Amino acid sequence: MNEQFVQEILEKLKKGELSEFYVKKEEFMDFRQVLVKRDDFKHFRGIGQRGGDVLYHYLQEPRS
Repeated sequence: MNEQFVQEILEKLKKGELSEFYVKKEEFMDFRQVLVKRDDFKHFRGIGQRGGDVLYHYLQEPRS
């Protein structure tokens, strides 16, 4: 998973073009490295799934 792809996914989540995005356990660290660099990092919520995968959503209000 490259940085450009992750940025595109995050922008689609932010714009509402995607309601959620499922990240496999093997791709989590690559995805997270791009995510934490963003100014709107706190608007993304990752919900851990069984087996180590994560389901991401974009929140209008930043999480605390």
